[in-house]
Amino acid sequence: MIYAVFAPLIITLLIPLLSKWKERVHTGWFILPVPILIFIYFVQFVGENFTPHSESYSWIPSLNISIDFYLDGLSLLFVLLISGIGSLVVLYSIYYLHKSEQLKQFYIYLYIFMFSMLGVVLSDNVFVLYSFWEFTSLSSFLLIGYWHYRERSRYGALKSMLITVFGGLSLFGGLITLSVITETTSIQAMIEQKDLIVNHSLFPLILVFILLGAFTKSAQFPFHIWLPDAMEAPTPVSAYLHSATMVKAGIFLVARFSPILGGEPSFFIIVSLFGIVTLFWASFMAVRQTDLKGILAFSTVSQLGMIMAMLGFGTDVAIFAAVFHILNHATFKGSLFMIAGIVDHETGTRDVRKLGGLMTFMPMSATLALFGVFSMAGVPLPFFNGFYSKELFFESAIDLPGFSGAFVEFLQQAIPYIAVIGSIFTFVYSMYLFFSTFRGKYKEHELKTKPHEAPLGMLISPSILVLGVILIGLFPNMVNESFLAHAATAVFGDGFHAHEVKFWHGWESPALRMSLIVVGVGTILAITRKKWTSVYTVFPRRLSFNELYNYIVDSIEKGSTKITETYMTGSIRHYVSYILGSILIITGAILFITNGVTIEFDDLAPITIPEILVGLTMAIAAIASIFTNNRLSLIIIVGVVGYGLSVLFVIYRAPDLALTQLIVETVTVALFLLCFKHLPELKNLPSHPGVKSINFLISVGFGVLVTLIGISSHSSKLFSPISEYFIEESVPLGGGHNVVNVILVDMRGLDTLFEITVLGIAALAIYALIKLRHDKEAK
Repeated sequence: MIYAVFAPLIITLLIPLLSKWKERVHTGWFILPVPILIFIYFVQFVGENFTPHSESYSWIPSLNISIDFYLDGLSLLFVLLISGIGSLVVLYSIYYLHKSEQLKQFYIYLYIFMFSMLGVVLSDNVFVLYSFWEFTSLSSFLLIGYWHYRERSRYGALKSMLITVFGGLSLFGGLITLSVITETTSIQAMIEQKDLIVNHSLFPLILVFILLGAFTKSAQFPFHIWLPDAMEAPTPVSAYLHSATMVKAGIFLVARFSPILGGEPSFFIIVSLFGIVTLFWASFMAVRQTDLKGILAFSTVSQLGMIMAMLGFGTDVAIFAAVFHILNHATFKGSLFMIAGIVDHETGTRDVRKLGGLMTFMPMSATLALFGVFSMAGVPLPFFNGFYSKELFFESAIDLPGFSGAFVEFLQQAIPYIAVIGSIFTFVYSMYLFFSTFRGKYKEHELKTKPHEAPLGMLISPSILVLGVILIGLFPNMVNESFLAHAATAVFGDGFHAHEVKFWHGWESPALRMSLIVVGVGTILAITRKKWTSVYTVFPRRLSFNELYNYIVDSIEKGSTKITETYMTGSIRHYVSYILGSILIITGAILFITNGVTIEFDDLAPITIPEILVGLTMAIAAIASIFTNNRLSLIIIVGVVGYGLSVLFVIYRAPDLALTQLIVETVTVALFLLCFKHLPELKNLPSHPGVKSINFLISVGFGVLVTLIGISSHSSKLFSPISEYFIEESVPLGGGHNVVNVILVDMRGLDTLFEITVLGIAALAIYALIKLRHDKEAK
């Protein structure tokens, strides 16, 4: 499995090279085989006799963190969606994105995201899962802001990043708490300790933290506001991230932790309530949208709310309906996003007010949209897979778990009604989307170009997804026992019983009556839509979470600007005073509170005359620097202090430190001379007596503090010296007698590597600045 997970990341290393031939062959063709091969590899696990598979690779043993992959029915469902729809999205993008686009960046971002999602759904170690989780936020930020020269793209990317990363940090807190309680980092091991977790006093905190992470990622109310703005991304991104993968990461998280958190009244109340409210609110808001992708964005939020609510219900019917709708939603919503991209690509607009009558010009696209839209609306016909999972949703909304409590009972009674109302608006926006685009009057004067059917290559991907809609609709039990049942079992547990999916349950079925109400009332509202949509001018304009988000972000920016302006004065003296003063106050307070000052002179080496002479020279040079008005003289005087320190290292028999100090001091003096030679003469600026007093207190206090720390650290023997360990293990572990070299290269190898990395990054930044300056001068 590890090769399948890391394959997209590895291919990103080759994309810059492959993109050089994009004028001849579209870059997408080179990398298309990767998700196809991943899909083929995992599809072999589908079958009635499927059993979970696991792999483990050591990563950070000291922290009990290993790369553990666990493939069960739930992760298999998501892996096939990620790789399968990922293949179709790459194929679609080949025809959607022109060769003149920045294809290199696009496919690098896309494949990093694919790698991240595969890691999320396959990880069994909670901290590895979190690492992949944050990679999805980062890569989605880059994908949403792909057209970075557009202000709305940057706004949408930043919005998604802030909200999802906020949830990610919350999730991190929940995972840490879980690992501390259970003393394990394995999710499967945590499931075995469910009783310990749910009976722990921190269980409510864990529940809230994990659900916050899931709700923000899956755009649950009120965190849904980032998803509509994310529609500024290219349509292939929307079809991939915002219909089948990223937004379902939160769904996956709740499903994965349901065996631990589920079955509790608090879990039922929170997840069901937020899910059902999200279903209603987003479907209600979708009707007011005028952008095709805007309608689909709110539609996605609504459908995610429905799936989340079913996971909250927690019954076997609800869990099966949830995993079934995850599959169905990916097929019809992915195809609809692609059709919206086709309409935009061929007409130059996604504004439904400018569209109409496109069925005559785009019959194939209209036909594909018909199946996708009617399946999304849950129209009771056997060709539409969305109807089956919608029926199961209604069935599960009626048969809820029997928790006690006044609010729980009220919620149980309200859920079926909210489900019907939300589904009515789902039907309305579905009809609105299709008939406003493909039927009605053709508005030739509103379009820049005459519409025409999309190229065949662009129609392949949505056609395959629509074929899935039809096949699942005609043969709903085709993947039941071999696929969906395993996914539901992974969520519900061993007590899950497979359900046979039927189109007809008889006239007495409450779910059928609810569906007929949805179709009947929805049809009336869809026909009379223009007569009642004026309600949106009053509600919810005054209750906009977007305005709240903008207010919070603006307030933070203004507040941080004011705070920054108070200390960013441009004065180096101020900056040094802040740094030294903070260290003096904080460190001094801690030493005082903890009684950390210990002064003993019993075990000190005698002070010799050379040491005294060198020390006095350094002290005189340091004091002289205060009274010097010439920069060049000041640099030389400060250099005396540095070279004096090198002499002390020689006296103390540390030639390597002395050599390092000499090199650094020489380079520093030379650089200072080069820089300050071009500056005017140094002058003593008039200052208030209080400023001099503060300078005196900080300098003397800091010097005393450092002296006390040095003496106390020598006088306090709280632990055995670590030097003994290095001396003993230098040869066995590092194979070298030079202890310092072994420490730097072996013992602190990662630290040294990161230091080199920082220097490399700094060198690249300097090179970029120099090149930028030369380019500007050349112009």
